[in-house]
Amino acid sequence: MALDPYFDEMYRARRHDMIVQARSMVTGSLSKLVPLRRPATLDPVDAAQRAKAAARRKTPGWQRRNAKAWDTKLFGRVGVPGPEVPTEDHTIEVPGFLEVRVRVYRPLTDAAGLRPAVLAFFGGSFQLGGLDWTSIDAAFRSRTADSGVVTVAVDYALAPEHRYPAAVEQGYAALHWLAENAAELGVDPDRIAVNGTSSGGNIAAAVTLLNRARAWHPLALQLLEVPALDLTGGHIDKRPLREMKIPLLMARRELVAVANAYLKDRSLAHRATASPLLADHHRGLPPAVVLTAEYDVLRGDGAAYGTALRESGVDASVVEYKGATHDAAMFRGVVPLAERWHRDVVAALGTLHTL
Repeated sequence: MALDPYFDEMYRARRHDMIVQARSMVTGSLSKLVPLRRPATLDPVDAAQRAKAAARRKTPGWQRRNAKAWDTKLFGRVGVPGPEVPTEDHTIEVPGFLEVRVRVYRPLTDAAGLRPAVLAFFGGSFQLGGLDWTSIDAAFRSRTADSGVVTVAVDYALAPEHRYPAAVEQGYAALHWLAENAAELGVDPDRIAVNGTSSGGNIAAAVTLLNRARAWHPLALQLLEVPALDLTGGHIDKRPLREMKIPLLMARRELVAVANAYLKDRSLAHRATASPLLADHHRGLPPAVVLTAEYDVLRGDGAAYGTALRESGVDASVVEYKGATHDAAMFRGVVPLAERWHRDVVAALGTLHTL
């Protein structure tokens, strides 16, 4: 199916930017071998200021501030604001790692007895995102209100300051806290799901493996959206790149940079909690609903994970959204398939009510 017209127009600009970057990389490499011109003499003070500014632009804090501002601006044009729902923040101790904040989003409607809950992990290449980002907070609010399921969102530590397995350990600590304090939180401990998007899908799946190894807290569902489940790159699907005419060199560079930032040592990518798809087996894991996008290199990860789960006797379904890109779900205000994505997520969470 053709790329959705809205995304097609958006990626035309993206392709242009990536081609310019690729040419710049080639030119930069050649200039190191053969200087194209004599460099202009700079005032020492001016040169130092430029170097300082360039170094600042490379820091994660600077990049995150800009990315967060862009998230708010873009969401204002393409997203659907989240409704007002009651929230509360908690801080959880994580043995051997940085403590983690979680935010509990509660449905507005009254319910008799304990509610189901979902432990949720946002996406952002392991390096971006947070509970205070506009698009992320809005999605959790909308899903909570429309599903009637309590959302416990995890504000996990970001790379490269906090590398693997910090986020996974924080995620497991949050699950353990949720299960142990379910009654006080108004949650049914037998109706808890995990959910994650992109890198958050990686963490959510890894948490199910840690839970199987350590505690066996009941998990009713794993709902993974465009998940990155094999950080070795072994299941990357290159067809979307060819169809969107995105330079393979630049796309590969981005993917490698993400893995390096999160893992530091690429050999760690073969560990099950870094690449849940590569676990020795998937027996005993919770049933899964995996949502993938046709124009996303990670669709191979999601499809292979569904197959691996079924081969281990776990109920799993994989849905591929035709015409969609990796970040399609954010565009509810302008793209119909994004609204359908939201409704499908709500429907999957809604099954927790019937357990």
